Amino acid sequence: MKIVGISGAITGSKTKIAVQFALDHIQANHPGAETELIDLSQNEMIFSDGRDFRDYTGDTANVTATIMAADAILIGTPTYQASISGALKNVLDLLPERAFQEKNVAIITTAGSPKHYLVAELQLKPILAYMKARIAQNYVFIEERQYDRGQIVDDDVTLRLQRLADDLVYETQVRQEITKQKDARYDF
Repeated sequence: MKIVGISGAITGSKTKIAVQFALDHIQANHPGAETELIDLSQNEMIFSDGRDFRDYTGDTANVTATIMAADAILIGTPTYQASISGALKNVLDLLPERAFQEKNVAIITTAGSPKHYLVAELQLKPILAYMKARIAQNYVFIEERQYDRGQIVDDDVTLRLQRLADDLVYETQVRQEITKQKDARYDF
């Protein structure tokens, strides 16, 4: 099982810290899972212009191909102007409409204040639903005050991240088993 984490920030470190924490938890506790982090701050992405994702080159091609090949996605986004980051939105725009069909997707959002806790619910989930994702019911919202010196210092947040990571793995395993059983009904 391949789980790809996306850090949807091109500046700052809080979103990447949270996504990496969840991926590290998966690596440590689910030996059959392979994880990979896409850090958008480390990639030179081209703006979406409507082409098929396979027609792009460079980092854009690598990022989109990695996402399309994943079994599950862990999306992390900072909150900018009461919405997801433009960098993350661009990645989503690069992908086809059914990019997340048969994929489980979990969400982590970071923000400077508690005012933005519904960004995932109102901004990101509708996009993911349109793209046919199997969206994890719960997501993790993390405020700036829950970090200190590049670390998450709130035990409740770390527990919620661990649970989100575990749920993503378990839900993906169940989905893969269901798909396997459905496919076994056909002899072609």
